[in-house]
Formats: sequence, C-alpha cells, structure tokens
Amino acid sequence: MTELSIYKKSERAVFPKGAQRSFLIVAQKSSGIAWRSLASKLNISERTLTDWKKEKYSLPLKALNRISRLSGIKAPTDIKTKGPYWYAKKAGEIGGKKVFEKYGHVGGDPNKRKMAWRDWWNKEGKLNLNINFKPQKIKIPQKSPGLAEFVGIMIGDGGMSDHQIHIASNYVTDNHYIDFVKNLIKKLFELNASVYRRKNSKCAVIVASRVNLVKFCKSIGIKTGNKLKQNLDIPAWIRSNKKFRAPCIRGLMDTDGCIYLECHKTNKKKYYYPRLSFVSHSENLRGSVYKILLGLGFNPKIRNNRSVQIEDRQEIIRYFKTIKTNNLKHLDRFNKFFGGVG
Repeated sequence: MTELSIYKKSERAVFPKGAQRSFLIVAQKSSGIAWRSLASKLNISERTLTDWKKEKYSLPLKALNRISRLSGIKAPTDIKTKGPYWYAKKAGEIGGKKVFEKYGHVGGDPNKRKMAWRDWWNKEGKLNLNINFKPQKIKIPQKSPGLAEFVGIMIGDGGMSDHQIHIASNYVTDNHYIDFVKNLIKKLFELNASVYRRKNSKCAVIVASRVNLVKFCKSIGIKTGNKLKQNLDIPAWIRSNKKFRAPCIRGLMDTDGCIYLECHKTNKKKYYYPRLSFVSHSENLRGSVYKILLGLGFNPKIRNNRSVQIEDRQEIIRYFKTIKTNNLKHLDRFNKFFGGVG
C-alpha cells in the first residue's frame, strides 16, 4: 500500500509551533527505532518523515496514532484537527486573487464565455427550454389594504428592472422597517426578498427577483423608469376606494415622509412647531396625496411646490392614531415630540 493511499484522506493534526517536532523526536527515542526504519514502518519515505519533523507539513492523524502505538508515547491532548484538504480553499483564494490582480477577472476570458454562451443559446438553448428558463410563479394577491401599502412603498422608495423590484432604505435608521417590508412581500407574493448593503454607505436595498412579479406590479399601476417622466401618481384603483387610500398614504409617508420640528423666531425667541411632511417632485403625486388627506378629514398644506404637510398639532396626533405608521423611526420621533399617542 502506498504512502498516498494510506494518508491522503486522513485528517491532519495541527500542533502548536515546535510541538510536532518535539513529539516526533521523543517518540523516536522512546521507540528505539532508527529514523529510516521508523519511516519504513509508517510506509513512507524517510524524506517525508524528515519534512514532518521540520514541520514543513502537518502530521496525518493516522500516522500520529501509529507513531504513538510504536513508541508508547500518547498523542498530545492540545492538538487541533483539520480536514484532509483544508489547504485547498486557501490555495484557491490566493490563486484567484493573483489571477484577478493580473487580468481583472477570474475564470478565463469573459468575452469568450459570452460568445460561447450566445453560440450555444442560438443553436440549442432557446430550442430546448426547460423549467429553469421559465419565469417562476408567484402568488397573485387580490387588491387589498396590504397591497395598497406596498404600492405606496414602491412609489416612495421603490424601482423596477425587467426581472426584479428593489426598495432602497437606510439599514441604520430603518432596520425594523426593512423587516416589515420583507414580511409584507412574503405575505403578498409568497416570495422571499433579499437585502443587500452598499459598501461605504448606509444604504440597504431590498430586492425581490421574479419576472412575473414585475409584470404584476406593472399591471396594478407601478411604473418603471424615470418616475417624473412617467407621470408618477397613485393608481386609480387606490384613489377610488376608501379602504385603500389610508394604507397607500402610510406606505408613502413611511418611505418619503418625515416628522420634524420647524423653527420660527419671534422677538429673538425660537419657537418650534411639529410638522408631518411628504416630499415629492411629482406634481400629480402631490396633488393626489393632498386630495386623499382632505378626504380623510385633514387640512394639509402644499409648501414650496415640493411637499404636502400636516401642520396642526392635533391633526398630526390623529394621523398617528388612525393612519398610523409601520416605520419605527417616525414613531420614535412622534413620541419624542408628543410623548406618545394620548
């Protein structure tokens, strides 16, 4: 039996530095067997045994146990073990890094891969579509308050490509709200969304990938591309139904809204007034939000042609009592300014 076949699949013993050498020297002396003979009994070359003694390579557990039996010296108890191919991942990482530094990519010429894929697709792939290439199904929800709130969220901070929807958020201030949005997507579409954090920023992006999801979103009035050029507005099916208006406003306010203190100076004294504000550059959207709030019994104001605001203190309290919020950031600020809902 060869040395390779004996020890190839054996776990490796990892000694503290210097301990492997000391163990082998003590074991050899205790056994009274010459190094060459010991190597022969282990079915390895003398060179391999010397490399183990120099700690050039870690000692296979099978070899350790055989040396222990031959010498009567027990194996140390403080050793650690690694899998037989523990070095492969590390070597791959080093090699991949070197290739990337040299060529700017890993895995061969990307242009050649694309050309080969197109060639395969035109000759075979598109003629033999299987389940992996077909758009995956999603749950198609009925129109509901939850779906109306989802539309508000998408209008506020959402976007779409041909294959996925994405919703931008702040992973520091909106951490709880990110979980709420993920759960809402799961409830509506039976689809697990992912969250990706952008490097060197506080931005987190919630992503749900399905072609059929994008098609459905378009069918209920969510538009792709530049929001202003697409005449961004609340879909008619929401504006015309009392059950859906407030949830949509909540989704809009939780994403593109804020509650803050406006400062005014009178006779060198500063006075602070709470404001609940929704901001949008879309005139159509501002107009719809304004009309819906009027219909819900509020007296909103349009300020600087960019925001719709609730400015009366009691109306802000009523908003948080009736329409409410699912974004704890807004609720925390409300509690700070008002001491909670009375």
